[in-house]
Amino acid sequence: MIETATVYEIEDRYGSGAYGKRPTALVRGQGVYVWDIDGNRYLDATSGQGVAALGHCHPAVVAAVNAQASTLVSIHESFYNDRRAELYTLLDSITPADLSRFFLCNSGAEAIEGALKVAKLLTGRVGIVAAKRAFHGRTTGALSMTWTPKYRKPFQAWLPAVEHVAFNDIAAAVEAITPETAAVVVESVQGEGGVHPAANEYLQALRERCDQTGAMLIMDEIQTGFGRTGKWFGFEHADILPDIVALAKAIGGGLPMGAVCWRAAHGPIDRASHGSTFGGNPLACAAAIATLTTIRDQGIVERARSHGEWLMDELAALNLRGVRSVRGRGLMIGLELRGRVTPVLKALQEQGVLALPAGLNTLRLLPPLNISRDELRAVMDAIHEVLD
Repeated sequence: MIETATVYEIEDRYGSGAYGKRPTALVRGQGVYVWDIDGNRYLDATSGQGVAALGHCHPAVVAAVNAQASTLVSIHESFYNDRRAELYTLLDSITPADLSRFFLCNSGAEAIEGALKVAKLLTGRVGIVAAKRAFHGRTTGALSMTWTPKYRKPFQAWLPAVEHVAFNDIAAAVEAITPETAAVVVESVQGEGGVHPAANEYLQALRERCDQTGAMLIMDEIQTGFGRTGKWFGFEHADILPDIVALAKAIGGGLPMGAVCWRAAHGPIDRASHGSTFGGNPLACAAAIATLTTIRDQGIVERARSHGEWLMDELAALNLRGVRSVRGRGLMIGLELRGRVTPVLKALQEQGVLALPAGLNTLRLLPPLNISRDELRAVMDAIHEVLD
């Protein structure tokens, strides 16, 4: 078997250099756990950056992928396909009201790019309003709306103009959204920006202002979609209906997939105005069908709500010396720390728990949505050990 040091050396020699890597080579996953090449087990409270909503190698997803892999892996959407049709029907049953037009792609950044194109095609406008602290991806259009300067600055000359306004600031948003605005893009919970939920009244005000000006309200549900916040979609907490929704991460159960969803009242977009070679391939569609069906049939959305509320209450009650505040929705939880998050991530890994940063000083938890309360308690015990 290949040595750990050899894996590190090969990846460092040939990799792009774009990623800051943890000194751990993960080679296997099952449920909420992953194992490194040396056999050490970790509870994965990242769920693969929010992708493995049902944990790693869920039996239903594995069975669906195996069956489809021996039937038909890829076919372009210029042909009809049974798995794609089944997924469209399932998505329509999950998305509220008339959010029933879908463009299937391969990632969250692609979903954001597609959402922007749909907004521009439907409105004929070019103005974009986004939020400070937002993160929408690293491709050119998505990067233009991502707030953090370290991501945008090297590519500034290539990026379209976007007006960034303070998140949860209704007055600033109302002023920025005009009849020249094509799209307002916002996360229902800012993930990379520190796990800050959007206030219900803020999202309601955005909806009202977009109605007044004819702008399209785009909700970025890439990290929050499909049950993460305790509802199918984060915007449902505010009882609003966006014009366009960007989806990814959990939709494919671990396989690369994204989707743009928009209201049927706006109609289809022009033929050949957008496209994707791999988008909507039967293999990814089969994985998505298995994932979303399992989430629906096993009550995973409500489980995420109740478990998330319990964990946030328990973490707040610990009153840890190293924690300023606990916030989030469902099983998307942020602990704002009194110091930098990087040493805490390292210490938690030594305790057998993998977690994520959200900025410089926020610890982010994105565990699988079907995690048990005992497993959540193990996460909490590790945090207690590290931060008290």
